[in-house]
Amino acid sequence: MFTIKDHNFFVFCTIAGIFCSLFLGCSKSFNPNVERGSTYNFKEGHPEVRFSAFGFVNEQGNPTINLAADIVYGSLIYNQEGSNYISKLAVDVRVIKQSDSTDVIDSKQYTFQIKKEDPNIAYSQETFTFQKELEVEPGKYKINFTLTDLRSKKKIASSTKTFIPNPAANIPNLTNIKMLGKNMENNTPSWSPITTYDVPGRVDSLRFVFQVTNNSSDKPLVVNSKLIRFASDTTPARPMHYNNYSPSTIGYKGIEYDDTQTIESTQRKLRQAGNVLIEFTFANQQRGNYRFRVETNKTGGESGNHFKARDFGVKSKNYPSVKTAKELARPLVYLMGKDKYDKLLKINNPDSLKQTIDRFWLKHIGNKNKTKSIIQKYYNRVEEANKQFSNFKEGWKTDLGMIYILFGSPWYIEDRLDEMQWSYSYNRSDPERNFYFYQPKLQSQYFPFQHYLLERSQSYFSIQYQQVELWLTGLILQRNI
Repeated sequence: MFTIKDHNFFVFCTIAGIFCSLFLGCSKSFNPNVERGSTYNFKEGHPEVRFSAFGFVNEQGNPTINLAADIVYGSLIYNQEGSNYISKLAVDVRVIKQSDSTDVIDSKQYTFQIKKEDPNIAYSQETFTFQKELEVEPGKYKINFTLTDLRSKKKIASSTKTFIPNPAANIPNLTNIKMLGKNMENNTPSWSPITTYDVPGRVDSLRFVFQVTNNSSDKPLVVNSKLIRFASDTTPARPMHYNNYSPSTIGYKGIEYDDTQTIESTQRKLRQAGNVLIEFTFANQQRGNYRFRVETNKTGGESGNHFKARDFGVKSKNYPSVKTAKELARPLVYLMGKDKYDKLLKINNPDSLKQTIDRFWLKHIGNKNKTKSIIQKYYNRVEEANKQFSNFKEGWKTDLGMIYILFGSPWYIEDRLDEMQWSYSYNRSDPERNFYFYQPKLQSQYFPFQHYLLERSQSYFSIQYQQVELWLTGLILQRNI
């Protein structure tokens, strides 16, 4: 799912096809046993939140939903009161039966405040985690979550689904998988819920928690778990004037669910009766796309097979932000020639790399103050692209991200089934100001990503060159195109 940042002038979005093809991803094609976390529901000027829900049976034997929401500090409005900076928030939660959208099982409202002494909190991309537990009846639920910034009165909504087995049933079952991460660079490292598909590379360890319910002691239950890595595209978008991707390439497909590498595989026999909580811990993995999967079956070939999985993608260290020298260097691929870019990435010393990046900008723009403004504008777009267009790779690397970074937010958007047009002109037929994207025809019915590719053309060479010149001369501050 993605949204488009509001344009400074007039933004008009025409939805000329099926709504779910762009914004909902047609969830009916998703495998309900594979969790992927929430998306970055980004709207400029609104609070940012990522939300997840995990159904399980608590220690008292009651079906429970664990709610976790990561709220970005810098997306909130603060008032200064003495030495403190305070934001006031409201959260509304509604638990609805999946089988009947009008059947609201529970509705809760919470108000609270965030208090910090750091005046830079208003710019921080760090998160505060809001957590609650709700006891409900067993079943399948949709949970709607709405966060309101009481200072600005702006709100953002998110939703997810979860399942809680019946603890009174006499057959074994398997809950969804909860994913947690730990960042050892924090002053007090602790396990925190990972609410999204995307995992920042700074997370040192990963933990997966699930529950086997109603296990009997007469025959052991075999629990097979596996961490696998999918082959996937991790490269930046190729230039606008290059040839289109061939259907046989990974750049076209994005991710290969049939091309896997097993990282670790474990089997255990569960003899403990009742509801059993099971945990697996792994060191964080290199960048890429992964699945932790669990399958259970009774020994002796009896019925009782169940399957659950949690998909995730490891991104750059400070994702969605860019902070390190390498993170700042990589998006310059859209402004540099190949030789200069390759030479830049070969610099291993962070200080030397950062100095080279600064010299690149200053050499072209000249004025230090203007250079600072240009750099801020460029990397703001990189971060926004990450929040809006990320899929199996960082959003700035996608075709949508490349166009967004170079040209800004489109004036108009048209969506026609598996095609989309971004317009930067009132003339919708101007070939130099209208860009067409298409979604590849992929074989997997469970492909969950919004994967749009630019319809490339050799005529775009001069268009991209002119746009790069706007950035490198500083004229981008006066006009986007």
